[in-house]
Amino acid sequence: MGALDYLSNFCTVTSPRSKRKSMQTVEIKVKMDCDGCERRVKNAVKNIKGVKTVEVNRKLSRVTVNGYVDPNKVLKRVNNTGKRAEFWPYIPHNLVQFPHLSQVYDKKAPSGYVKNVQAYPIQNATEETITYLFSEDNPHACSIM
Repeated sequence: MGALDYLSNFCTVTSPRSKRKSMQTVEIKVKMDCDGCERRVKNAVKNIKGVKTVEVNRKLSRVTVNGYVDPNKVLKRVNNTGKRAEFWPYIPHNLVQFPHLSQVYDKKAPSGYVKNVQAYPIQNATEETITYLFSEDNPHACSIM
């Protein structure tokens, strides 16, 4: 049986199987002014292999693509239409802990959205020192508590 297995390896054609991409939702920000722009972007994206649905929201300047696709490939295809595109940089403001910080707030963001950054408020050094004096983590903290 060993010789037959050895010879069968020469006769069979094996091709490396490519991994199937996982189902993804890709959101892209694209400035669209008219129905023609919207149609051009939608047609360019829906012809990509693996795309299941394409939603275009001209008011928010947002294109949402669902399917088994590579996000960079979708972005490149939208850029090839002549429109300037980038990944959707905003998240709903209720998901951000501090939505009115200068790094998060953006005038160009649609209403109800802020930039997607991890921002933490900058504490005053004296405030931090006072808090540490009465902290349970500090072994030399005030013992009169």
